Amino acid sequence: MTMPQEFTIIFERGASGWWIATIPEVPGAFSQGKTRQEARENVLDALHELMAARRELALRERSPGSELESLPMGATAP
Repeated sequence: MTMPQEFTIIFERGASGWWIATIPEVPGAFSQGKTRQEARENVLDALHELMAARRELALRERSPGSELESLPMGATAP
């Protein structure tokens, strides 16, 4: 099984005219910007921050004796 190697960004115009950007594959990954490009940059920053926070929380709460493995994006199952 191959993992997805890309994410989708959905851009929508908000009521105030700002661009709203959402990454549907990652719940909680969303942001906004005055321009589409700014919204893109902001949602990518949000994605990185969200993933780092989730990693930190998971590492802090993991069971004693658990093992870790790094999984690069695009990795395939053995």
